Amino acid sequence: MGLIGILVGLAVLIFLAFRGSSILILAPIAGLIAAAFSGEPLLASWTQTFMRNAADFVAQFFPLFLLGALFGKLMEDSGSVTSIADYMTKKLGAERAILAVVLAGAIVTYGGVSLFVAFFVLAPMGIALFRSAGVPRRLMPAAIALGTSTFTMSAMPGTPSIQNAIPMPFFGTTPFAAPGLGIIASLIMLAFGMWWLKRRESSARAAGEGFGAITEPAEESAEEAAENPIVRERATTAGPFDPAEIHRSEAAAKNPPILLAALPIVVVIVVNLLMSFAILPRMDTSFLAKPEWGGVGLSAVGGVWSVIVALTAAIIAVIAINFRSVPELRATMTAGANASVLPILSVASLVGFGAIVAALPAFADVRDWVLGIGGGPLVSLAVATNILAALTGSASGGLTIALDALGPTYMKIAAEIGMDPALMHRVAVIGSGTLDSLPHNGAVVTLLSVCGVTHKEGYLDIVMAAVVGALVALAAVIVLGTLAGSF
Repeated sequence: MGLIGILVGLAVLIFLAFRGSSILILAPIAGLIAAAFSGEPLLASWTQTFMRNAADFVAQFFPLFLLGALFGKLMEDSGSVTSIADYMTKKLGAERAILAVVLAGAIVTYGGVSLFVAFFVLAPMGIALFRSAGVPRRLMPAAIALGTSTFTMSAMPGTPSIQNAIPMPFFGTTPFAAPGLGIIASLIMLAFGMWWLKRRESSARAAGEGFGAITEPAEESAEEAAENPIVRERATTAGPFDPAEIHRSEAAAKNPPILLAALPIVVVIVVNLLMSFAILPRMDTSFLAKPEWGGVGLSAVGGVWSVIVALTAAIIAVIAINFRSVPELRATMTAGANASVLPILSVASLVGFGAIVAALPAFADVRDWVLGIGGGPLVSLAVATNILAALTGSASGGLTIALDALGPTYMKIAAEIGMDPALMHRVAVIGSGTLDSLPHNGAVVTLLSVCGVTHKEGYLDIVMAAVVGALVALAAVIVLGTLAGSF
C-alpha cells in the first residue's frame, strides 16, 4: 500500500500542477496522501517532516535565490542584458541569427542572469532578428533554450545556477566540480543543438518557409506571458525568478556600452573562481565545527559562500555602473527581491513532499531499485535525478529530492570505491537538466508563451536542442568519468 500511496501522491501532484494549480497547496496534499496510504501520522508528517525539510532548503539556499533574482532584475532594468544581446546580434549578423541568440543567452546566464529574465529580454530581440533573416519563428524557443537552459545551467564549471549549487552541501564540492568533464559536456550540448537547429533552418529554407505570419508583436507576447497565472505557477518551480515581477519597474532609457554591460558578468565569474580556490581555502573556518555555527566543515558551506560573494560583488558592480541611469533603483531592487520568494517556496514545497516520501517504509524498495540499476553508481544517480526532475517538472526540485534521499548513500559508495564526489556532482546536475524539459516544465511553458509559439510548433525542436543533446552529453560524462575519473 505504501508504494501505491507514493504513486498516487505523485499522480495528483503532476496532474494538478500541469493544470496550473499552486505547488504550495499541491505538495503538502500529495505528501499527506502518500503518508495516509502508509498509515503514517498525518499532522506529524506535515509539521515535522514536510515543513522541517522545506525550511532547511529555504535556510540553505534562499541567499542564492534572492541574490540571483536581484542581480537579474538589475541587469534587465539597467539595459545590460539588452546591450549584450544587441552586441552579439550586430557582430554575428542576420546570417548567423540562431548562433547569435544562442551565444547571447549563454553569456548572460553563465554570468548569473536569471533564466526568465533572459527569456523576456532575448525573445523580442531574437524574433526581430529571425524575422529579418527569414528564419522560422518556430525555431526561436529552441535557440533560446539551447543558450540559456542547457550547458550554462548544468555543465559549465563555475556556473552560478541554483542547480549547480544544490549538490555542493551534499558532496562537499565547489561550483567548479569536474571542470574538464563539464567543458566536454558543454561542447557536446552546444554542437549537437546547433547541428539540429541549422539542419532545421536549412530544411525550412529549401521548402520556402520564412519567418511566418506575425499574429502579434513580440512585446505583447512577453507581456501576456508575464501576466498569465498558469505560466507563473509553472515557471516558479522551474527557475529562481517570478515572471510576475518582470514589469514591476521601469528600465533605463539608454543601454550601457558593451564593456560596462559585461563587466558585472566578468565579476561573477572571477570572484566565484577566487573564492573557490584562493580565498576560502586560506581562511580559518575552524569555528564552523562549533554547535552554534552548525557543527559543519567548510566543505558543507564553501560552495554556497563562493556564489553568494560572487553575486553580491556583481550586484554592487551593476549598481555602481548604472546608478544614475536606472530610473527607479529602489523599485527595481524591490521587484528583484520579491521575484525570489515564490520560486524558493515552490521548490521548498517539492523538497518537503520528497522528504515525506523518503521517510516512508515503502521508499526503501524504491531506493534499493535505484541503487540496483546496472552500470554503476553514476548511472543510477543519473537515472534518479532524471526521473525526479521529469516528474516534478523542476530540475532544482528533482535534484534536491534525489540528493536528500540518496545523497548520503552515494557518498558512502563513493568512499568505498574511491570515487571523487566532484564526478557525482557533475553527473547529478547534468542529469537534472535533461528530462526536466518535458511539456509541463515551467521554463518550456514560459518560453513558448514569450515567443508566441505553440507546443505543436516548437516543442520538438526544444526536445532535440535541450533534452537529447543533454542526454548525449550526460552519457559521455558517465563513460569518461567511469574510465578516467573526475578531471
